[in-house]
Amino acid sequence: MSVVFALATPPAKSAIGILRITGDGCFEIINGCLGFGVCKAGRFYIKDLVYKEEFIDRVGFVCFKGPKSYTGEDSLEIHFHGGLAIISKLVWVMRQIGLDEASPGEFTKRAFLNNKLSLNEAEAIADLIDLTDERGVSLLSSSVMGGLTSSVSGFAASIDKIRMRVEGEIDFNDEDENFIGKDLYEDLSFLLDDFKNFTDSCVNIKNGMRKNRVLFVGPVNSGKSSLFNLLVGYDRAIVSSAPGTTRDIIESEVFFESNVFSVFDSAGIREVNEEVEKKGIELSFKEIKKADLVVGVFEGKDFDKVSFFENLVGSGCFVKIQNKIDIDDIDSKNFDCCVSAKTGEGLEDFKNLINSRVVGEVYKKGLHYMIRERHENLFNEALVCLEASLVNIKKQDTFELAAEDLKLARSCLDQLVGKKYTNSLLGDIFSSFCIGK
Repeated sequence: MSVVFALATPPAKSAIGILRITGDGCFEIINGCLGFGVCKAGRFYIKDLVYKEEFIDRVGFVCFKGPKSYTGEDSLEIHFHGGLAIISKLVWVMRQIGLDEASPGEFTKRAFLNNKLSLNEAEAIADLIDLTDERGVSLLSSSVMGGLTSSVSGFAASIDKIRMRVEGEIDFNDEDENFIGKDLYEDLSFLLDDFKNFTDSCVNIKNGMRKNRVLFVGPVNSGKSSLFNLLVGYDRAIVSSAPGTTRDIIESEVFFESNVFSVFDSAGIREVNEEVEKKGIELSFKEIKKADLVVGVFEGKDFDKVSFFENLVGSGCFVKIQNKIDIDDIDSKNFDCCVSAKTGEGLEDFKNLINSRVVGEVYKKGLHYMIRERHENLFNEALVCLEASLVNIKKQDTFELAAEDLKLARSCLDQLVGKKYTNSLLGDIFSSFCIGK
Protein backbone atom coordinates (compact mmCIF):
# COMPACT_ATOMS: atom_id res chain seq x y z
CA MET A 1 0.00 0.00 0.00
CA SER A 2 1.15 3.53 -0.75
CA VAL A 3 2.36 6.04 1.83
CA VAL A 4 -0.51 8.35 2.78
CA PHE A 5 -0.96 11.38 5.02
CA ALA A 6 -3.85 13.19 6.69
CA LEU A 7 -4.51 15.77 9.34
CA ALA A 8 -5.57 14.08 12.58
CA THR A 9 -6.81 17.38 14.00
CA PRO A 10 -9.40 19.76 12.50
CA PRO A 11 -8.15 22.29 9.90
CA ALA A 12 -8.77 25.17 12.29
CA LYS A 13 -6.76 27.45 14.55
CA SER A 14 -5.55 25.52 17.59
CA ALA A 15 -2.63 25.25 20.00
CA ILE A 16 -1.35 22.05 18.37
CA GLY A 17 -2.06 20.28 15.10
CA ILE A 18 -1.16 16.69 14.24
CA LEU A 19 -0.31 15.26 10.85
CA ARG A 20 -0.30 11.47 10.51
CA ILE A 21 1.66 9.51 7.91
CA THR A 22 1.58 5.75 7.36
CA GLY A 23 2.95 3.23 4.91
CA ASP A 24 6.09 1.13 4.59
CA GLY A 25 8.98 3.37 3.62
CA CYS A 26 7.53 6.53 5.15
CA PHE A 27 10.57 7.03 7.44
CA GLU A 28 12.94 7.11 4.48
CA ILE A 29 10.73 9.46 2.45
CA ILE A 30 10.26 11.98 5.26
CA ASN A 31 13.89 11.87 6.37
CA GLY A 32 15.15 12.20 2.83
CA CYS A 33 12.94 15.19 2.05
CA LEU A 34 12.86 16.96 5.41
CA GLY A 35 16.18 15.87 6.92
CA PHE A 36 15.02 14.88 10.39
CA GLY A 37 17.97 12.52 10.83
CA VAL A 38 17.99 9.17 12.62
CA CYS A 39 15.04 8.80 15.01
CA LYS A 40 14.27 5.79 17.18
CA ALA A 41 10.75 4.45 17.23
CA GLY A 42 8.64 5.34 20.25
CA ARG A 43 10.60 8.47 21.17
CA PHE A 44 9.41 12.05 20.87
CA TYR A 45 11.83 14.45 19.17
CA ILE A 46 11.82 18.19 18.64
CA LYS A 47 12.95 19.01 15.10
CA ASP A 48 13.15 22.00 12.80
CA LEU A 49 10.97 21.25 9.78
CA VAL A 50 12.76 22.67 6.75
CA TYR A 51 11.78 22.06 3.14
CA LYS A 52 14.16 23.18 0.37
CA GLU A 53 15.99 25.48 2.80
CA GLU A 54 12.72 27.12 3.90
CA PHE A 55 12.05 26.93 7.64
CA ILE A 56 8.38 26.11 8.26
CA ASP A 57 8.00 25.28 11.96
CA ARG A 58 9.67 23.70 14.96
CA VAL A 59 7.71 20.47 15.37
CA GLY A 60 7.37 17.39 17.52
CA PHE A 61 8.15 14.15 15.71
CA VAL A 62 7.45 10.55 16.75
CA CYS A 63 7.89 7.29 14.81
CA PHE A 64 6.06 3.98 15.20
CA LYS A 65 7.70 0.90 13.75
CA GLY A 66 5.33 -1.64 12.23
CA PRO A 67 3.74 -3.88 13.31
CA LYS A 68 3.76 -2.00 16.64
CA SER A 69 1.68 0.88 15.33
CA TYR A 70 -2.00 1.71 14.95
CA THR A 71 -2.08 0.68 11.30
CA GLY A 72 0.42 -2.17 11.63
CA GLU A 73 2.73 -0.35 9.19
CA ASP A 74 5.60 2.06 9.70
CA SER A 75 3.91 5.29 10.79
CA LEU A 76 4.80 8.70 12.14
CA GLU A 77 3.22 11.83 13.51
CA ILE A 78 4.25 15.46 13.15
CA HIS A 79 3.01 17.74 15.92
CA PHE A 80 3.04 21.40 14.84
CA HIS A 81 1.72 24.78 15.95
CA GLY A 82 -1.90 24.85 14.88
CA GLY A 83 -1.97 27.97 12.72
CA LEU A 84 -3.96 27.93 9.51
CA ALA A 85 -0.97 29.05 7.45
CA ILE A 86 1.22 26.27 8.87
CA ILE A 87 -1.52 23.70 8.22
CA SER A 88 -1.79 24.81 4.62
CA LYS A 89 1.98 24.81 4.18
CA LEU A 90 2.46 21.32 5.67
CA VAL A 91 -0.25 19.82 3.46
CA TRP A 92 1.42 21.46 0.45
CA VAL A 93 4.81 20.00 1.45
CA MET A 94 3.34 16.48 1.79
CA ARG A 95 1.94 16.74 -1.71
CA GLN A 96 5.23 18.06 -3.07
CA ILE A 97 7.21 15.09 -1.73
CA GLY A 98 4.81 12.69 -3.42
CA LEU A 99 2.56 11.45 -0.60
CA ASP A 100 -1.07 10.57 -1.29
CA GLU A 101 -3.86 12.09 0.77
CA ALA A 102 -5.63 9.48 2.87
CA SER A 103 -9.28 8.74 2.19
CA PRO A 104 -11.81 8.72 5.08
CA GLY A 105 -11.05 5.89 7.49
CA GLU A 106 -7.85 4.94 5.66
CA PHE A 107 -5.76 4.50 8.81
CA THR A 108 -8.34 2.31 10.56
CA LYS A 109 -9.00 0.33 7.38
CA ARG A 110 -5.29 -0.49 7.18
CA ALA A 111 -5.34 -1.47 10.85
CA PHE A 112 -8.15 -3.93 10.07
CA LEU A 113 -6.46 -5.33 6.95
CA ASN A 114 -3.22 -5.78 8.93
CA ASN A 115 -5.08 -7.67 11.70
CA LYS A 116 -4.61 -4.96 14.30
CA LEU A 117 -8.38 -4.63 14.80
CA SER A 118 -11.44 -6.74 14.15
CA LEU A 119 -14.10 -5.21 11.93
CA ASN A 120 -16.50 -4.55 14.78
CA GLU A 121 -13.69 -2.90 16.79
CA ALA A 122 -13.05 -0.58 13.85
CA GLU A 123 -16.77 0.27 13.72
CA ALA A 124 -16.78 0.93 17.47
CA ILE A 125 -13.95 3.45 17.05
CA ALA A 126 -16.01 5.45 14.54
CA ASP A 127 -19.09 5.26 16.77
CA LEU A 128 -17.07 6.36 19.81
CA ILE A 129 -15.94 9.47 17.92
CA ASP A 130 -19.54 10.24 16.85
CA LEU A 131 -21.02 9.63 20.31
CA THR A 132 -22.63 12.62 22.05
CA ASP A 133 -23.96 10.88 25.16
CA GLU A 134 -21.20 10.12 27.65
CA ARG A 135 -23.15 7.23 29.20
CA GLY A 136 -22.48 5.22 26.05
CA VAL A 137 -18.71 5.69 26.30
CA SER A 138 -18.11 2.66 28.52
CA LEU A 139 -20.26 0.45 26.28
CA LEU A 140 -18.35 1.44 23.14
CA SER A 141 -14.99 1.44 24.90
CA SER A 142 -15.58 -2.20 25.83
CA SER A 143 -15.97 -2.97 22.14
CA VAL A 144 -12.93 -0.90 21.15
CA MET A 145 -10.80 -2.79 23.69
CA GLY A 146 -11.85 -6.14 22.24
CA GLY A 147 -14.50 -7.25 24.73
CA LEU A 148 -17.19 -7.83 22.11
CA THR A 149 -14.74 -9.62 19.79
CA SER A 150 -13.61 -11.88 22.63
CA SER A 151 -17.19 -12.79 23.55
CA VAL A 152 -18.16 -13.48 19.94
CA SER A 153 -15.03 -15.59 19.43
CA GLY A 154 -15.92 -17.61 22.53
CA PHE A 155 -19.37 -18.39 21.14
CA ALA A 156 -17.85 -19.27 17.77
CA ALA A 157 -15.52 -21.78 19.46
CA SER A 158 -18.43 -23.33 21.36
CA ILE A 159 -20.41 -23.69 18.12
CA ASP A 160 -17.38 -25.39 16.50
CA LYS A 161 -17.18 -27.95 19.29
CA ILE A 162 -20.83 -28.90 18.94
CA ARG A 163 -20.64 -28.90 15.15
CA MET A 164 -17.60 -31.21 15.30
CA ARG A 165 -19.62 -33.72 17.33
CA VAL A 166 -22.58 -33.54 14.94
CA GLU A 167 -20.41 -33.98 11.84
CA GLY A 168 -18.54 -36.82 13.55
CA GLU A 169 -21.85 -38.61 14.01
CA ILE A 170 -22.68 -38.03 10.33
CA ASP A 171 -19.32 -39.42 9.12
CA PHE A 172 -19.01 -42.37 11.51
CA ASN A 173 -22.57 -43.29 12.42
CA ASP A 174 -22.03 -46.86 11.19
CA GLU A 175 -19.13 -47.41 13.57
CA ASP A 176 -18.97 -47.82 17.31
CA GLU A 177 -17.90 -44.21 18.00
CA ASN A 178 -20.59 -42.12 19.72
CA PHE A 179 -20.14 -38.44 18.97
CA ILE A 180 -23.60 -37.23 19.84
CA GLY A 181 -24.02 -38.50 23.36
CA LYS A 182 -27.04 -37.90 25.55
CA ASP A 183 -25.85 -34.45 26.60
CA LEU A 184 -25.47 -32.83 23.16
CA TYR A 185 -29.02 -31.46 23.10
CA GLU A 186 -28.53 -30.10 26.60
CA ASP A 187 -25.16 -28.55 25.70
CA LEU A 188 -26.63 -26.77 22.68
CA SER A 189 -29.61 -25.60 24.79
CA PHE A 190 -27.21 -24.05 27.31
CA LEU A 191 -25.25 -22.42 24.49
CA LEU A 192 -28.42 -21.00 23.00
CA ASP A 193 -29.53 -19.59 26.36
CA ASP A 194 -26.11 -18.04 26.95
CA PHE A 195 -26.13 -16.49 23.49
CA LYS A 196 -29.61 -15.04 24.03
CA ASN A 197 -28.49 -13.50 27.34
CA PHE A 198 -25.43 -12.10 25.59
CA THR A 199 -27.45 -10.47 22.81
CA ASP A 200 -29.79 -9.02 25.44
CA SER A 201 -26.74 -7.30 26.98
CA CYS A 202 -26.18 -5.36 23.72
CA VAL A 203 -28.00 -2.17 22.74
CA ASN A 204 -28.38 -0.87 19.20
CA ILE A 205 -26.50 2.39 18.80
CA LYS A 206 -29.49 3.86 16.97
CA ASN A 207 -31.36 3.76 20.26
CA GLY A 208 -28.36 5.05 22.18
CA MET A 209 -27.80 8.01 19.85
CA ARG A 210 -31.45 8.84 19.22
CA LYS A 211 -32.55 12.16 20.68
CA ASN A 212 -35.46 11.82 23.06
CA ARG A 213 -38.57 13.76 22.04
CA VAL A 214 -40.11 15.91 24.77
CA LEU A 215 -43.43 17.58 23.90
CA PHE A 216 -45.06 20.47 25.80
CA VAL A 217 -48.87 20.41 25.85
CA GLY A 218 -51.55 22.07 27.90
CA PRO A 219 -54.45 24.50 27.90
CA VAL A 220 -54.07 27.92 26.28
CA ASN A 221 -52.26 30.57 28.36
CA SER A 222 -50.81 28.02 30.79
CA GLY A 223 -47.32 29.30 30.01
CA LYS A 224 -46.11 26.42 27.83
CA SER A 225 -44.13 28.65 25.51
CA SER A 226 -42.62 30.63 28.38
CA LEU A 227 -41.51 27.43 30.10
CA PHE A 228 -40.25 26.10 26.76
CA ASN A 229 -38.13 29.26 26.29
CA LEU A 230 -36.81 29.00 29.85
CA LEU A 231 -35.74 25.41 29.25
CA VAL A 232 -33.97 26.05 25.92
CA GLY A 233 -32.35 29.20 27.29
CA TYR A 234 -33.62 31.82 24.85
CA ASP A 235 -36.84 33.15 23.31
CA ARG A 236 -37.40 30.41 20.75
CA ALA A 237 -41.20 30.58 20.90
CA ILE A 238 -43.32 33.73 20.69
CA VAL A 239 -44.99 34.55 23.99
CA SER A 240 -48.18 36.56 24.32
CA SER A 241 -51.11 36.85 26.70
CA ALA A 242 -53.47 36.38 23.74
CA PRO A 243 -54.87 32.82 23.61
CA GLY A 244 -53.78 30.73 20.61
CA THR A 245 -50.46 32.51 19.99
CA THR A 246 -48.62 29.26 19.25
CA ARG A 247 -50.02 27.85 16.00
CA ASP A 248 -47.29 25.41 14.89
CA ILE A 249 -44.91 22.87 16.41
CA ILE A 250 -41.68 24.61 17.46
CA GLU A 251 -38.55 22.53 18.01
CA SER A 252 -35.25 23.14 19.77
CA GLU A 253 -32.48 21.14 21.44
CA VAL A 254 -31.60 21.01 25.13
CA PHE A 255 -28.38 19.60 26.59
CA PHE A 256 -28.53 18.51 30.22
CA GLU A 257 -26.09 16.25 32.09
CA SER A 258 -24.58 15.01 28.80
CA ASN A 259 -28.04 14.11 27.45
CA VAL A 260 -29.55 15.64 24.32
CA PHE A 261 -33.30 16.22 24.05
CA SER A 262 -35.42 17.42 21.15
CA VAL A 263 -37.98 19.67 22.82
CA PHE A 264 -41.24 20.67 21.09
CA ASP A 265 -43.70 23.42 21.95
CA SER A 266 -47.25 22.90 20.69
CA ALA A 267 -50.45 24.85 20.29
CA GLY A 268 -52.66 25.20 23.36
CA ILE A 269 -55.56 22.78 23.11
CA ARG A 270 -59.10 24.18 23.21
CA GLU A 271 -62.30 24.20 21.14
CA VAL A 272 -61.80 26.62 18.22
CA ASN A 273 -63.33 27.44 14.83
CA GLU A 274 -60.43 29.46 13.43
CA GLU A 275 -58.82 27.26 10.75
CA VAL A 276 -55.11 27.99 11.34
CA GLU A 277 -55.25 27.45 15.11
CA LYS A 278 -57.36 24.36 14.55
CA LYS A 279 -54.64 22.83 12.34
CA GLY A 280 -52.04 23.67 14.99
CA ILE A 281 -54.07 21.76 17.58
CA GLU A 282 -54.35 18.79 15.20
CA LEU A 283 -50.55 18.79 14.92
CA SER A 284 -50.33 18.69 18.72
CA PHE A 285 -52.46 15.52 18.78
CA LYS A 286 -50.18 13.87 16.19
CA GLU A 287 -46.99 14.81 18.06
CA ILE A 288 -48.29 13.28 21.29
CA LYS A 289 -48.06 9.84 19.66
CA LYS A 290 -44.41 10.41 18.65
CA ALA A 291 -43.16 11.82 21.95
CA ASP A 292 -41.03 9.91 24.45
CA LEU A 293 -42.27 12.23 27.18
CA VAL A 294 -45.29 14.54 27.19
CA VAL A 295 -45.03 17.50 29.57
CA GLY A 296 -48.43 18.85 30.54
CA VAL A 297 -48.15 22.50 31.65
CA PHE A 298 -51.00 23.88 33.77
CA GLU A 299 -51.88 26.67 36.14
CA GLY A 300 -52.94 25.60 39.61
CA LYS A 301 -56.58 26.37 38.80
CA ASP A 302 -56.42 24.04 35.76
CA PHE A 303 -56.03 20.79 37.68
CA ASP A 304 -59.47 19.65 36.55
CA LYS A 305 -58.14 19.63 32.96
CA VAL A 306 -55.23 17.28 33.72
CA SER A 307 -57.22 14.08 33.23
CA PHE A 308 -58.15 15.15 29.68
CA PHE A 309 -54.46 15.35 28.71
CA GLU A 310 -53.63 12.13 30.57
CA ASN A 311 -56.22 10.36 28.44
CA LEU A 312 -54.71 11.85 25.27
CA VAL A 313 -51.31 10.45 26.17
CA GLY A 314 -52.72 7.08 27.17
CA SER A 315 -49.99 4.60 28.01
CA GLY A 316 -47.22 7.05 27.09
CA CYS A 317 -45.00 8.84 29.59
CA PHE A 318 -46.70 11.95 31.00
CA VAL A 319 -45.75 14.46 33.72
CA LYS A 320 -47.93 17.18 35.23
CA ILE A 321 -46.29 20.58 35.72
CA GLN A 322 -47.75 23.47 37.68
CA ASN A 323 -46.57 26.77 36.21
CA LYS A 324 -46.87 30.34 37.53
CA ILE A 325 -46.06 29.53 41.15
CA ASP A 326 -44.88 33.14 41.43
CA ILE A 327 -48.57 34.12 41.56
CA ASP A 328 -50.24 30.87 42.71
CA ASP A 329 -49.86 28.64 45.74
CA ILE A 330 -47.64 25.61 45.16
CA ASP A 331 -49.63 22.37 44.78
CA SER A 332 -46.94 19.67 45.04
CA LYS A 333 -49.58 17.09 45.97
CA ASN A 334 -51.34 17.11 42.60
CA PHE A 335 -48.42 18.01 40.31
CA ASP A 336 -45.12 16.26 39.61
CA CYS A 337 -43.18 19.53 39.60
CA CYS A 338 -43.94 23.17 40.36
CA VAL A 339 -42.15 25.99 38.50
CA SER A 340 -42.30 29.62 37.53
CA ALA A 341 -41.38 30.32 33.93
CA LYS A 342 -41.21 34.00 34.87
CA THR A 343 -38.71 33.78 37.75
CA GLY A 344 -37.02 30.47 36.97
CA GLU A 345 -37.93 28.97 40.33
CA GLY A 346 -38.02 25.18 40.17
CA LEU A 347 -36.17 24.99 36.82
CA GLU A 348 -33.47 22.56 38.06
CA ASP A 349 -36.11 20.29 39.55
CA PHE A 350 -37.95 20.43 36.23
CA LYS A 351 -34.80 19.47 34.27
CA ASN A 352 -34.05 16.61 36.65
CA LEU A 353 -37.61 15.35 36.28
CA ILE A 354 -37.36 15.28 32.48
CA ASN A 355 -33.97 13.60 32.68
CA SER A 356 -35.18 10.88 35.06
CA ARG A 357 -38.37 10.13 33.14
CA VAL A 358 -36.91 9.97 29.63
CA VAL A 359 -33.45 8.54 30.17
CA GLY A 360 -32.82 5.07 31.50
CA GLU A 361 -34.50 2.62 29.15
CA VAL A 362 -31.71 2.76 26.58
CA TYR A 363 -28.97 2.35 29.19
CA LYS A 364 -30.69 -0.21 31.40
CA LYS A 365 -28.70 -2.28 33.87
CA GLY A 366 -26.92 -5.32 32.52
CA LEU A 367 -25.83 -3.77 29.23
CA HIS A 368 -22.27 -4.54 28.19
CA TYR A 369 -21.90 -3.45 24.58
CA MET A 370 -23.27 -0.93 22.09
CA ILE A 371 -23.67 -2.43 18.64
CA ARG A 372 -24.67 -1.41 15.14
CA GLU A 373 -27.71 -2.59 13.20
CA ARG A 374 -25.38 -4.81 11.13
CA HIS A 375 -24.32 -6.62 14.31
CA GLU A 376 -27.88 -6.93 15.58
CA ASN A 377 -29.03 -8.49 12.29
CA LEU A 378 -26.18 -11.01 12.37
CA PHE A 379 -26.91 -11.88 16.00
CA ASN A 380 -30.58 -12.46 15.18
CA GLU A 381 -29.67 -14.59 12.18
CA ALA A 382 -27.29 -16.65 14.30
CA LEU A 383 -30.02 -17.16 16.91
CA VAL A 384 -32.42 -18.44 14.26
CA CYS A 385 -29.79 -20.90 13.01
CA LEU A 386 -28.98 -22.17 16.51
CA GLU A 387 -32.66 -22.67 17.28
CA ALA A 388 -33.13 -24.59 14.03
CA SER A 389 -30.11 -26.75 14.82
CA LEU A 390 -31.52 -27.56 18.24
CA VAL A 391 -34.79 -28.72 16.67
CA ASN A 392 -32.97 -30.93 14.16
CA ILE A 393 -30.75 -32.50 16.83
CA LYS A 394 -33.83 -33.33 18.89
CA LYS A 395 -35.27 -35.22 15.92
CA GLN A 396 -32.17 -37.48 15.91
CA ASP A 397 -32.46 -38.13 12.17
CA THR A 398 -31.68 -34.76 10.56
CA PHE A 399 -28.08 -34.27 11.66
CA GLU A 400 -27.03 -32.97 8.24
CA LEU A 401 -29.46 -30.08 8.62
CA ALA A 402 -28.28 -29.46 12.17
CA ALA A 403 -24.66 -29.30 11.00
CA GLU A 404 -25.57 -26.84 8.24
CA ASP A 405 -27.45 -24.62 10.71
CA LEU A 406 -24.43 -24.60 13.02
CA LYS A 407 -22.20 -23.71 10.06
CA LEU A 408 -24.46 -20.77 9.15
CA ALA A 409 -24.53 -19.56 12.77
CA ARG A 410 -20.74 -19.62 12.87
CA SER A 411 -20.61 -17.77 9.54
CA CYS A 412 -22.72 -14.94 11.02
CA LEU A 413 -20.22 -14.49 13.84
CA ASP A 414 -17.31 -14.56 11.36
CA GLN A 415 -18.97 -11.78 9.37
CA LEU A 416 -19.43 -9.71 12.50
CA VAL A 417 -15.75 -9.68 13.45
CA GLY A 418 -14.58 -9.44 9.83
CA LYS A 419 -13.19 -12.91 9.17
CA LYS A 420 -15.55 -12.85 6.20
CA TYR A 421 -16.29 -9.61 4.37
CA THR A 422 -16.88 -8.06 0.97
CA ASN A 423 -15.13 -5.04 -0.48
CA SER A 424 -18.47 -3.25 -0.72
CA LEU A 425 -19.02 -3.77 3.02
CA LEU A 426 -15.60 -2.27 3.80
CA GLY A 427 -16.38 0.65 1.52
CA ASP A 428 -19.66 1.33 3.30
CA ILE A 429 -18.10 1.10 6.76
CA PHE A 430 -14.93 3.15 6.29
CA SER A 431 -16.43 5.84 4.08
CA SER A 432 -18.33 7.07 7.15
CA PHE A 433 -15.08 7.69 9.08
CA CYS A 434 -13.47 11.09 9.39
CA ILE A 435 -10.30 11.74 7.40
CA GLY A 436 -7.21 11.11 9.51
CA LYS A 437 -8.68 8.20 11.48
